[in-house]
Amino acid sequence: MAHDIPDAISEVDRRTLLRASLGLAAVAVVGTELATGTPAAAAPSSEFPWIIDCDSWGARPPSSTIQLTNNTTNKIILHHMAFPNVTDYSREQAVKLAQDCQDLHMDGNGWADTGQHFTVSRGGYVLEGRHRSLERLEAGDHQVVAAHCPGENGNAIGIENEGTYITEVPPDALLNSLVRLCVAVSQRFGLHAWDIFGHWDFRFTDCPGIEFYKLFPSVRSRVAEAMGSDHADIPDRRWPDIWRFVNSPIVQVGQYLLNHHGYAVPTDGAFGSATVAAVGAFQAANGIPVDADATFTLATWEALVVELEKDATGLPVSAVQYMLNRKGWPEVLVTGEYDHVTMKAVQDMQRLHGLHPNGKVDLSTWCAVVGGAVREAFQY
Repeated sequence: MAHDIPDAISEVDRRTLLRASLGLAAVAVVGTELATGTPAAAAPSSEFPWIIDCDSWGARPPSSTIQLTNNTTNKIILHHMAFPNVTDYSREQAVKLAQDCQDLHMDGNGWADTGQHFTVSRGGYVLEGRHRSLERLEAGDHQVVAAHCPGENGNAIGIENEGTYITEVPPDALLNSLVRLCVAVSQRFGLHAWDIFGHWDFRFTDCPGIEFYKLFPSVRSRVAEAMGSDHADIPDRRWPDIWRFVNSPIVQVGQYLLNHHGYAVPTDGAFGSATVAAVGAFQAANGIPVDADATFTLATWEALVVELEKDATGLPVSAVQYMLNRKGWPEVLVTGEYDHVTMKAVQDMQRLHGLHPNGKVDLSTWCAVVGGAVREAFQY
């Protein structure tokens, strides 16, 4: 997880913006957060006794009021902490991890408290991160506004995982506890296994790490199985719903595609005014409901993407190459030419997500490339 972004003072109420007309300046956030006070000492959770609460690990009090959001929680975002891959799997190490993380976030980043809602140690201990997160998990309604991913802090539950997973994979104890936690969060907030994403889907960062990312299909499958999800209920594709409060590599993919369709926007990953306007114009031109937040809805994504086969050229090819290069295939260069190296990487991505490795970039392959979940990946 990147540690250089200021703490979220507030999150814009998504539902309020949806009622606004496209292009209207974002409304003031007054009234979008619930009144809260300084958290009182809480008794250990009776419903989730396996989660170590803030008091139990000796958390410092927040430096300012912990805020709740009126937004609807619609996803889980997974992180790696970019901390050492320790071999101390004890509870004591987990407590020290939580304390070190809070010190870094408060003293180094200037945040009000720990940035994420929950933390999972390499030994499999689950700890409350930001104060009141456990309380809100039990209630399952208004989540705490966090600081783990700007633009998503009022919409997503953030889970930090101890370690660095660019070249190594998390230990089984961590993965087992992560699955258990994702099941609890999903059940309480009305989410599904296909609502799990990585930090790099919504920010420019190496988090959650290339090797951890390769396990996401397995993590989602395990969560779905534990929740008793019927295969028939799994959507064909769950795309990342980027919107105008997010800057990320996926925004840059969208910009490549908008340019391909004739909408001149910068390809910089910044969701600026030109991109907002272009998304609205594209939606209107294609009979898609115009979203006030310029959200890349399912219909928007599936109208934007272009099926690619061998010898394809142009901006859509550049978009695929750009994302593959970032996600663990450094040999893929952004040339706009669908060459053999690109096809091999596409086939690797297809295998990772349970898709037929034919090298054709169809709708489901596009969805997998940009970080979404596809039905074929759920194998249980």
